[in-house]
Amino acid sequence: MNKKVALQDLGFKDYKETWDYQEALFKNIVDTKVRNRREDAGLETPNHFLFVEHPHVYTLGKSGDINNLLVDEKKLAEKGATFYKINRGGDITYHGPGQVVGYPILDLDNFFTDIHKYLRFLEEMVILTLAEYDLKGQRSEGETGVWLDVGTPFARKICAMGVRASRWVTMHGFALNVNTDLGYFDMMIPCGIKDKAVTSLNVELGQKEVNIEEVKEKLLKHFTVLFEAEIIKERVDV
Repeated sequence: MNKKVALQDLGFKDYKETWDYQEALFKNIVDTKVRNRREDAGLETPNHFLFVEHPHVYTLGKSGDINNLLVDEKKLAEKGATFYKINRGGDITYHGPGQVVGYPILDLDNFFTDIHKYLRFLEEMVILTLAEYDLKGQRSEGETGVWLDVGTPFARKICAMGVRASRWVTMHGFALNVNTDLGYFDMMIPCGIKDKAVTSLNVELGQKEVNIEEVKEKLLKHFTVLFEAEIIKERVDV
């Protein structure tokens, strides 16, 4: 089992370009697994972890409701935002500047073959990271992602999650609000969940801006421990 994970930080990158890149990495892993099965090739399957920050974009999962997007194409254009229907689970979400987006593209045969455990580990990675800022991140029953003050009238979501998996290979991932303009969430019903607020790390800490690179380092640290992985930083050439 290959527990090495190639890390690439793509910086500020268009959503569709990043999605296409994810699909290429995903396909390479799946094709390798198919070849191993057919030819008993014994080839090692790679794992990837992409960090990225997107321009304003709304994405709707395959089980999502388009009515959860509350504005039309004209309003989206006025706000400099785009919209895509995509092939992950979950409903609608927003990505934009000041948000840490992570896309683990893993062959879970290298780790464990349990999608629920995979999602719980991603949530735990975020919960442990928030704890380093003295914030109590929590799970909300029946809802993926990470929340604050669950079970109170002040419950608010700080990290959204949505993944796709096929042949135990994952793609898509999580979006942690760090220095995010929360006004963009007013144009949708986040994840299709009404009457619950959204927050970001800088708001919770009362800071104008939180060091995003520091947040990424903390996330990777906890990811490495939870998945018993070895991070290999790679040059970005896409």
